Amino acid sequence: MLKKYKLPLITVFAVLFIDQCIKLYIKANYPIGEVCRLFGDWSRLTFTENPGMAFGLEFGGSYGKMALSLFRILAVIAGAFYIKKIVNEGEHKGFIICVSLILAGALGNILDSAFYGLIFDKGSIFNPATGDWEPYAGVAQFTTHGYTGFLQGHVVDMFYFPIYQGRFPDWLPMWGGEYFEFFSAIFNIADMAISIGVGIILISQKRFFKNKLNNVVAKPETAPNQTPIL
Repeated sequence: MLKKYKLPLITVFAVLFIDQCIKLYIKANYPIGEVCRLFGDWSRLTFTENPGMAFGLEFGGSYGKMALSLFRILAVIAGAFYIKKIVNEGEHKGFIICVSLILAGALGNILDSAFYGLIFDKGSIFNPATGDWEPYAGVAQFTTHGYTGFLQGHVVDMFYFPIYQGRFPDWLPMWGGEYFEFFSAIFNIADMAISIGVGIILISQKRFFKNKLNNVVAKPETAPNQTPIL
C-alpha cells in the first residue's frame, strides 16, 4: 500500500530531517545574531526567529500567528490528500516531487511553531505594550517547561544572502536614493523547499502536464446538433 507513495514520503521526510537538524542545532547552540560567514560577506548564517510567515514576514501579532498556524495545518492536510490524489492518477513524477517539497516546507515550519515553544526555555515573546516581538538574550536550552504554548513557538531562520547592497537611483519615483539590499530575507530549508517546488512547477508546466494537454488537443470536437435544411 505504501509502496506507491514511496517517492513523496522520501521527499517529505528527507526535507524534514535536514530542516529540523539544522534548526535544532542553531537554536540550541547560538544566540540570536550572526553565526558565521560561509563564503564571504554575501553568504552568512544568521540566526533569527520568525513569528510570522516565510522569509521573515510577519502577520498580525500573537492572534495572527495562531491563525496562520491553524491555516498551515489545514493546508498541510489538504496537501497530503492532494498528493494521494495525484499519485493515484499517475501524474508526472517531477510534479509529485514538487508538490511534496511544498508540503514538506509547510510542515517543517509548522513543527517549529507547534513544538519549539514547548521544548526550549527561551524564545521571542510578543509585547502588547510595544506591539512587537522582542528577542531574547543568550542561548536557548532544552526544557520540559517551554517559554510559550502549543502553536505559539517561533520559526527558526538562518540563511542570509545579501548578494548586493546599494541605493536606488535618485531619479526613481518614491524610492529614489533609498538604500536597498538583495537578497535581504533570512530563510530556512523549509522555505527553500517551498520556493523550489513552486518555481519548478511554474517553469515545467508543459512537461508535467504534457499528456493532459495532448489529450485535450487530440479530443475531437463534438459538433452541435443541427436541424437539416429542407
